[in-house]
Amino acid sequence: MLLCLVVWIGGAFSLHAQEREVVLPDSLDRIMLPDSARIVEVSDSMLQASIESSVKRERFVPDPIRSMWLGLVFPGGGQIYNRKYWKLPIIYGGFLGCVYALTWNSQMLHDYSQAYLDIMDSDPNTKSYEKMLPIGYDITGREERFKTIFKNKKNFFRRNRDLSIFAFAGVYLLAVIDAYVDGELSTFDISDDLSLHLEPTIIPTTSAKTLGREAVPGVKFTLSY
Repeated sequence: MLLCLVVWIGGAFSLHAQEREVVLPDSLDRIMLPDSARIVEVSDSMLQASIESSVKRERFVPDPIRSMWLGLVFPGGGQIYNRKYWKLPIIYGGFLGCVYALTWNSQMLHDYSQAYLDIMDSDPNTKSYEKMLPIGYDITGREERFKTIFKNKKNFFRRNRDLSIFAFAGVYLLAVIDAYVDGELSTFDISDDLSLHLEPTIIPTTSAKTLGREAVPGVKFTLSY
């Protein structure tokens, strides 16, 4: 009876020890930790790859030639293609200013040209020049002086009209050039890491002072601008 009790107690202790060996946290860690770490590593790599692909997909690099042709066909089209919308008010503001100057100077040139023609002829019925004078202003005896004044005014507004045309063409060309240059510089590095760097390097040389060595260690200065 006593011998059976001892055998039963020993078997129970042995079974309990086997169960503890199976469920020990250390053994579980040894079994599960590599798989979980591998899962986490795969998840991180997939997330990083997803982020990189999203960044590449969202980054837009314009074609400078296409920007130039769009700017030639449609004023401001190059800036729209380059997604530089903030430049559109500047460009269209320049066009509106040139159109206003061209319209104003053309109208004044027409009025003073007609006034000059009327004051130069001998027909008393053509007196459009009186519109250029204060109401009731009499120029009798001073016609020659006002002929010179009207002629100078006519030449002045003709010059301003021509300058307005050149200014309009200049704004148009500047918009095209800006679109092309903006497209060319879209990949230019404008980060803050543009400075002087000091780093070790290997200098290849054939000098006799190197004692037969083909290269010697040295220091390299790199200036990015």
